[in-house]
This record gives sequence, structure tokens and C-alpha cells, in this order.
Amino acid sequence: MSDSRPTTPPPRSPPLSNLQATPEQIRQIEINRLRAKAAQREREAGASSSSSVNSNNKRPLVNNPAITTSPTGPASSKEKPLKRDSRLGTYFEYDLSKMVNSKGGFLLEDERDVDEEVRRKEKERERQRQMQAIEPSNMNPKCRECGTVDIDQTYKQVFRCLVCKKCINEKPELYSLLTKTECKEDYLLTDPELRDHEVMPHLLKANPHKSTYANMMLFVRYQVEEFAWKKWGSPEALDAEYERREEEKKKKKNKKFEQSLRDLRKRTKESVWQRRKDEEHRHSYGPLERCSDGTSKQICHECGFTVEVEEL
Repeated sequence: MSDSRPTTPPPRSPPLSNLQATPEQIRQIEINRLRAKAAQREREAGASSSSSVNSNNKRPLVNNPAITTSPTGPASSKEKPLKRDSRLGTYFEYDLSKMVNSKGGFLLEDERDVDEEVRRKEKERERQRQMQAIEPSNMNPKCRECGTVDIDQTYKQVFRCLVCKKCINEKPELYSLLTKTECKEDYLLTDPELRDHEVMPHLLKANPHKSTYANMMLFVRYQVEEFAWKKWGSPEALDAEYERREEEKKKKKNKKFEQSLRDLRKRTKESVWQRRKDEEHRHSYGPLERCSDGTSKQICHECGFTVEVEEL
């Protein structure tokens, strides 16, 4: 007969004591214990925040991100943007951070698109303002004509000419101002030469005829003449070139007039000939009439002209 009494299990091996563990094992045990305590605290804090109620006996609002398929809902960063409906027509996208103010009522995307003429005039005005702001090195300049110290500041800063207002008024053949058109027509100068501020200093002034017109370019007469004499060689050479160009203009004008006169004569001849052709009378004969002598005749109803017709 077997013994049915319970037996005492064998004793377990004693746990590894700190005295028997190595320092590395002790450090790892401590790290695992701290991690477990931190995880337990996080679980307790989450449970308390979700179960706690506010003054209105309601749980606090928690933003839970949800995935939605609605077209008006927030799209994820990985989703592509919706395509534009083609029925809305064409449109243009502009980057306002790259826009440039051209000061002409338009916004341009790049500095390169600004009109070269507008930029050139703006730089020229800025250079003139800087020249006017610079203090002169010579504190006591004198007039080149009379020696007075009452120098006109505009002539000094813009044209680099030391002259007083009195001499400007008394000697207009030297210091009067010429427009760009007068320089081109009277002294046969070109646009590139007149626009070079280093060669031909000029003053930009608002057009008195209309505010929307281009600014006037004013030049000092003696500077224009000096440049023209240097370009053409002498005043006589300039006069000869001027006369040659005037003759060329007259020849072209006479040639154009003669051609138009020939066209007029041709059109007149054609109209007279056509009128004469239209005025020519065309007989309108009636039916053939037989005469007693055996001949036949036809009579025009309008003029009575008679034509005899012999029968075969």
C-alpha cells in the first residue's frame, strides 16, 4: 500500500544575495527598478487625469487625433493636396516674398523684369541727390567769370560748374540750359552721348507740359558746344554736316512728293478714261424691219440711228 501523505517539497535554492552579485548586475537591477517605478507613476497619472472631473462635473477635454476621410478635414502631411477644378479656369500663383515694387503701379516677380529705363533714371536721381548732399572740399569757391563767392549750387553740384546767378543771367550764350531735343537737332548729338552723365552732365526735371511725360534732360550750353566741337572738329564742320543732312531731308521730301504726284496723275487718268467709257452711247436696236426694195433695217430707239442690213 502506497503512502498517500503529502510530502514536503525540497527547499528552493536561496536567491542570489547582493553579496554574491557582481557590481554590474547590481547596477542593472537598480536601473530596472527605477524604470518600473517611472512606468507605474505614468500609468497612475494617466488614470487620475482621465478619471478626474472639473468644476462642472465633467472630464477635461483631451485632443485625440483621429483619422478622417472628409475632404474638408485636416489632411496628413503624407497626403497629396487636392487638385484644382479645371472648370474654374486658369489662374496664376505669385510669391509675394519675391515681388519688387517698380514704382509704376505694377508688382514684378524679379528684379530683372524691371524696366531698364526706370532703373537707370532712379539711379541717376539717387546719384544727383548724393552729389547734392556731399559737402564741398573747397569751402570758398569763386565764380569763374566774376570771382564772387555767391555760387549757384545747382550748377556746382549737377554740372560741376562754378558760376554765380548773375553771370548765368548775363551770359545766356554760355550758361543757358538746353533740352535733349535741341542738342540732337542743333548739335547733332546722339542719345547714348547725351545719357552718359560722366561725359555730358545733365539735370533731370519734371516735364512742364504733362506730369505723365518723361522727365526733361537739361544741359549747359557751353558744355554741349565743347563736346560738339570735339566730336565734329570745328563749328564749320558742324555747320557743313548740318547742311548736308538738311539737303538729304529735302531730297527725300521732294522724292516722296514727286512719287505721290505721279500716283495722283495715274489715278486721275484712270478716272477720266473710266468716265469717258461710261459716257459712251450704246445703241439699242429694235426688231428688223423689211423695206419695199428688199432690204432690211434696224433703228436705235434712243438716238434714231439706222443700220441697213442686206439679206443674203
